Amino acid sequence: MRVSLPRWAGPLAVKAAAFITVMCCALAALLGVLVHVSVTNQTVGQARDLALSRLSDATEAYEAGDALLPNAGVDLTGLPAPLRTLAAGGERGTMVSAYRGRPTMWAAGPVAGHQALAVAVDYSQQSRTIAGLDKSILWSSVLAIGATVLVGVFGVTRVTRRLHATARVARRISGGALDARVDDPRTKDPSRPQDEVAAVAAALDTMASSLQSKLLSEQRFTADVAHELRTPLTGLHAAAELLPPGRPTELVRDRVAALRTLTEDLLEISRLDTGREKLEVDTGELGALARRVVRASGTDTEVRVLADARVETDRRRLERVLGNLVANAHKHGEPPVVLTVNGAVVTVRDHGAGYPQYLVAHGPQRFRTEGGATGHGLGLTIALGQAEVLGAKLFFGNAIDGGAVATLILPAAMRR
Repeated sequence: MRVSLPRWAGPLAVKAAAFITVMCCALAALLGVLVHVSVTNQTVGQARDLALSRLSDATEAYEAGDALLPNAGVDLTGLPAPLRTLAAGGERGTMVSAYRGRPTMWAAGPVAGHQALAVAVDYSQQSRTIAGLDKSILWSSVLAIGATVLVGVFGVTRVTRRLHATARVARRISGGALDARVDDPRTKDPSRPQDEVAAVAAALDTMASSLQSKLLSEQRFTADVAHELRTPLTGLHAAAELLPPGRPTELVRDRVAALRTLTEDLLEISRLDTGREKLEVDTGELGALARRVVRASGTDTEVRVLADARVETDRRRLERVLGNLVANAHKHGEPPVVLTVNGAVVTVRDHGAGYPQYLVAHGPQRFRTEGGATGHGLGLTIALGQAEVLGAKLFFGNAIDGGAVATLILPAAMRR
């Protein structure tokens, strides 16, 4: 079974939680060992001192011929063999061993005749104390690890949430929402500590503001230039119409027309950039609209209607999109050019060299053409902008067997 993690529980949060858990376990184990060794040494030392003290008393009583205390005697049954050997060799020592089913601290020393005088001291209480201490260390370590992991994960998730919020804003900015901001509270309050996440958020907000300002300046410049050119071009067009017929006059009129088209394209782009375009929605047959666009273009474009659809859209804008796609196919591609209507999906295909790779990957760019092509690169830019106003999706690709393919998907198709 696959377990899905929360969105904030990314690799960073998982690694941080694992690291905190491992470090807590290591620290708890180290402290537990230190406490266990310290208390055990102290407890064993006290029991050893008591056993040696009783061994001294038993030795004095044995040498004086007095009666020995209980659990004391020569060569007692149950005396561990290593300790018996040590005492028989003339040395004193202690050892913990079981005696009559209970933990016992033994102390033994030499007496006459290479015998071992031994004393057995009950070690049960000390053994229970050490066992209880070990259990307490284990449970306290588990509780401490759990509390530390929870606190650590809480702290890490706060950071990862802020990072995810910053990433979401960055994706929105890359998608064109230049007014998106992180607005991290730490960046607005100088009294609060500024961490690395706040620094990244502040840098992203500054970059977005700078980018938005430059883009707005570019849009204003484009609109101003187009507006300033429109008036003199209107006069120039009127003057060109007064010229006598002839080849020079045709060239002048052609260039004036090209300038007027460029100016109108720039004005249209500036209006699209502002995002204030209003739709005038109407209902019509998509196949009939496609045929009307082809007739208006005056080109030899084949129209195929596989499945007609009645769409609710702004017909003027849709005609602009399809007209630009057809014009681009004839200008930069090779015949035959085919416009296909399949439901609410329209494709325009030529059989030329195809779209440049940059266009397929990133979409059309203004004033950029490749391969010696002529033009300003505004036709497809306008088509893409008008498609977005319509709520449609426009994709650019290349056919496997050659040729550029532009696919327009209207909202009716995307709701299926």
